[in-house]
Amino acid sequence: MTEDKLTRDALDYHARPRPGKLSIAITKPFTTYGELSLAYSPGVAAPVRAIAANPDDAFKYTSRGNLVAVITDGSAVLGLGNTGPLAAKPVMEGKAVLFKKFADVDVFDIEVDSGGTAEFIETVARIAPTFGGINLEDIAAPHCFEIEQTLVERLDIPVFHDDQHGTAIIVAAGLLNALELQDKALEEIRIVCLGAGAAGIASMNLLLALGARRENMRLLDRQGVIHSGRGELPPTKAAFAVATEERSLADAMRGADVFIGVSGPNLVTAEMIRDMAARPIVFALSNPDPEVRPEVALAARSDLIMATGRSDYPNQVNNVLGFPYIFRGALDVRATRINREMHIAAVHALRALARDPVPEEVLRAYGMDSMTFGPDYIIPTPLDPRLIDYIPPAVARAAVDTGVARSGYPTHYPDVPSTVEAVTQA
Repeated sequence: MTEDKLTRDALDYHARPRPGKLSIAITKPFTTYGELSLAYSPGVAAPVRAIAANPDDAFKYTSRGNLVAVITDGSAVLGLGNTGPLAAKPVMEGKAVLFKKFADVDVFDIEVDSGGTAEFIETVARIAPTFGGINLEDIAAPHCFEIEQTLVERLDIPVFHDDQHGTAIIVAAGLLNALELQDKALEEIRIVCLGAGAAGIASMNLLLALGARRENMRLLDRQGVIHSGRGELPPTKAAFAVATEERSLADAMRGADVFIGVSGPNLVTAEMIRDMAARPIVFALSNPDPEVRPEVALAARSDLIMATGRSDYPNQVNNVLGFPYIFRGALDVRATRINREMHIAAVHALRALARDPVPEEVLRAYGMDSMTFGPDYIIPTPLDPRLIDYIPPAVARAAVDTGVARSGYPTHYPDVPSTVEAVTQA
């Protein structure tokens, strides 16, 4: 499909038969005078009194428990940069569609024209009583870190910046599976991460929590390797400054076991791939154009496992594998936050699902004869219907076990699949 045709088709899709991708549906009967009196005056006074007496009753009598805000300031929209909040609205509506389609989570998309970090935080905090969770989206680093941390501490509902943790969770799940196939241990490998924004820093922090060693990591920004001899660095970058003579990406790639790219197109050469350690792993996630194309990387190294952010190559790192189901699990136990243990539970659930036989309906959807755990299938596909059976139960169980759930493990949930338990304990 040409770029011009894609543009025309996309604009037509968003404009017809009615503008946008969302609408609001009524969920209760509303055809008689009696139903009117229940839905509004005088009947609505009953839940008002109940909630005033016990705020948690809002989860019982309103849509709050299944309602998430997808909120942005428009400062880092896709790969388009600071488009502003209004131009970010199609993306936020798209995120809402994914929430609803994959996990039946309702969403209001909210685009905030804020005057800065403090004003944005205050806006989100003031509207938080409407929602059961907050999904922060397309907010530029470094202020995205302060925004999320402040809101997590201030609010009693889950706050999740998907550009940070959603990406990190999918990266970690795919990487742990790839390491197993390459017969390598997370505790021993050298990792190069190109891109020190939200996704890169969150991915490195999650890998640290899973057992990677900080001294074996090289984080690079536009100025090269973040090392201890650099001048003033923001705390998020300073945490990864190491004592090393390496300065360039080419320096860092020599002998590296893993490359993770969350930066820009065509920054990695075939020579850099050849300089990596035996049985390397490359996650080139810049989208639509990766840091190195699979054709180039695989021509340079036949012992490579590779993932991208694209749907037309194997091993797509796609955040839709995570955020709808993570929120589903958190909402279903009325969690007050999404903590690190819940992130890790989602990682292990994704890892486990990739090992189970793939249903015929998934094979048909992708036009494949088979998908089997291996170098070309290290993470599940976004259209796998079993994601809803794997991730929410694991996330909900972690929330209950760590004391951030307001309610118990849902009785309608299946048990956490045994394959998840096995991977978690491995």
